[in-house]
Amino acid sequence: MNIVCATLNAKYIHMNLAIRYLKAYAQPEFDVKLVEYTIKDPVLNIVTDLYQRRPDVIGFSCYIWNIEETIKVVKLLKKAAPNIVIVAGGPEVSYDVREWMERVPELDFIVIGEGEETFKQLLFALEGRKEVADVAGLAFRDGDRIVMNPQRNKLRLADMPSPFRFPEDIPHLPNRIIYVETSRGCPFSCQFCLSSIEVGVRYFDREKIKDDLRYLMKHGARTIKFVDRTFNISRSYAMDMFRFLIDEHVPGTVFQFEITADIMRPEVIEFLNKEAPPGLFRFEIGVQSTNDEVNRLIMRKQNFAKLSRTVTMIKEGGKIAQHLDLIAGLPEEDYNSFRKTFNDVFALRPEELQLGFLKLLRGTGLRLRAEEYGYVYMDHAPYEVLANNVLSFDDVIRIKQVEDVLEKYWNAHRMDETIEYLVTDVFPSPFDFFQQFGTYWDERGWARIGHQLEDLFRRLHEFLRTCAPDALPVAESLMKYDYLRNQKYKPRKPWWEEKTEKTTRTTVYRALLERPEVLGEDFAALGLGEKELFKHTVVEIVPVDVGRYIAAKQLSFAPTAIVAYFDPSGTGATVFSAPLSTLFASSASA
Repeated sequence: MNIVCATLNAKYIHMNLAIRYLKAYAQPEFDVKLVEYTIKDPVLNIVTDLYQRRPDVIGFSCYIWNIEETIKVVKLLKKAAPNIVIVAGGPEVSYDVREWMERVPELDFIVIGEGEETFKQLLFALEGRKEVADVAGLAFRDGDRIVMNPQRNKLRLADMPSPFRFPEDIPHLPNRIIYVETSRGCPFSCQFCLSSIEVGVRYFDREKIKDDLRYLMKHGARTIKFVDRTFNISRSYAMDMFRFLIDEHVPGTVFQFEITADIMRPEVIEFLNKEAPPGLFRFEIGVQSTNDEVNRLIMRKQNFAKLSRTVTMIKEGGKIAQHLDLIAGLPEEDYNSFRKTFNDVFALRPEELQLGFLKLLRGTGLRLRAEEYGYVYMDHAPYEVLANNVLSFDDVIRIKQVEDVLEKYWNAHRMDETIEYLVTDVFPSPFDFFQQFGTYWDERGWARIGHQLEDLFRRLHEFLRTCAPDALPVAESLMKYDYLRNQKYKPRKPWWEEKTEKTTRTTVYRALLERPEVLGEDFAALGLGEKELFKHTVVEIVPVDVGRYIAAKQLSFAPTAIVAYFDPSGTGATVFSAPLSTLFASSASA
């Protein structure tokens, strides 16, 4: 029997964990072949490739991000090859199973819930060694009748085989995100999340996990993401894994975790700040809302003061990047409440702030109670909220405008000093800056076109010139600083119209050749001669002492030379600055 397990990933860099567990669990009795595509691949191309593999059985791994494209594949494949047995499984089809069987008659079977044992038992049944009616956790067709067998008991995870030991995966490990499970389930009951449905937390064998991680690192894995819903629910377990990864990691490997920040003890953070190499770990923290009443309605326990303490301690340690999540559209969180939530969280200055929108997932408590809160949401995946009783579609559109520019201008870290100035000193709050800019962005149709780096600077400049002209002298100075410091090579043409006269630039260079120490010891240590100075630096005169602002957040209006030195090796820019009065006074006294 020729068996294929397939999925459509959101991106090529993803590597589906579920189908690898199915393959590992089906061995040695069955040899399952794995095939992965992306949701961007043409449906006919996918169907053609699957058809040419001549499978007897195909199992599809289904999620909210791939279900609609997967259905197209299933329907076309069944037309081309009616005799192929098609099985669907995964979180998207494990709820409202009868509806899925009716909506997609091309599906022969649906595996409900945890699928490893059910899928293997189904393969035995298809070989004639077992009755389909006896396979727990399976939905199937009996003529025109849809039959749904009771779900099976949970697997003992400690006995699970490794999903990582397939030779065909080895060449891809360095270039893909590798997902690792150390537990299943979640101790919390957040009503928007599928994990709340499974009671309790079960763990895989710790030593087997460590062996898998050694194997993955040995074979070049660079990004390993733990998919546990709350990695640090057991402090002793988390500490043991942190210690292991610190001691045995291969340089260049990054580990990502979803953690619950308000239960993380200060001594754990102190340990990580002291022991973890910079860049080894990355934490994803779901905040969702800082409104206590909203959290109560979704059965989410959260102490924002403790969460803030954790995020702040980690940030001060400077070792671990943090990604914080918000969800717009939660029950009773209106536009003003969400504005406060955003500002509360932005005040922590996370490296990334992800603004997402509530999705009414099948099987979740919020979807079951959608009418209670007046939810209007998409009929098809991803079931994203359009409005509710306190948040209009107009409000949703406005918040989406915030999301667009937040991603481009904060999460990308292209102009941190500029944004810091704008959200602190110019606009009433961070949210107000992103909202006003996002609305301006959307009204000009920029959301529908692509952008080069220079375009992003020009568009912010245009917005400020129109909506906050008094801030432009400082903002433009900081934008030039941000632009230069983030370039790897000397730019041929910057985003601004160069205003510094050639004679002024020549005077600055002459002063630097005579007294390079005026820009500090690091600049003097470069030992640049006249040729190197002209070839490898950019000089721009701005009206603000940017060095003072960046060091102490103090504004001082004084004509200042920004000097960006670009290392010939392409390692990037180092930016120096000094007021012209200091620069020329030093030159004159020499």
